[in-house]
Amino acid sequence: MELYTHEYFMNEALRQAKIAFEEGEIPVGAVIVSKNKIIARAYNQTEKLNDVTAHAEMLAITAAANGLGAKYLIDCRMYVTLEPCPMCAGALFWSQIGEVYFGASDPKRGFRTSNPNMLHPKTKVFSGILAGQAEQLVLDFFKKLRE
Repeated sequence: MELYTHEYFMNEALRQAKIAFEEGEIPVGAVIVSKNKIIARAYNQTEKLNDVTAHAEMLAITAAANGLGAKYLIDCRMYVTLEPCPMCAGALFWSQIGEVYFGASDPKRGFRTSNPNMLHPKTKVFSGILAGQAEQLVLDFFKKLRE
């Protein structure tokens, strides 16, 4: 029996997204799991770091690679609240991550819009886990931004 579920790990990613929301960042959070243990947590920090590449996925990949002391994340899983953009999908490709789980789809900027085969051929992709919560957080963020 698996102690932790996909929903458990996506909830951890949602916690990261909520930190981003509170800090005025687009609310995307990510965690990377190895051997059923979270080895990296991150959230969008593009404003805070003044860096357009500081997406949750990019920061999580760097933290996981540093933690493992390896550039490849073959036996790892990423849980991210929003479908990765092409830049993040490219980084995930190069990391050779084993599995990617994302919550909400991003029909405007998600990697599947530009190239659905952008991830490594061996990477398994799953979508829709806690999608409603992830999508609502993004909608609330942009509503607050417009006010």
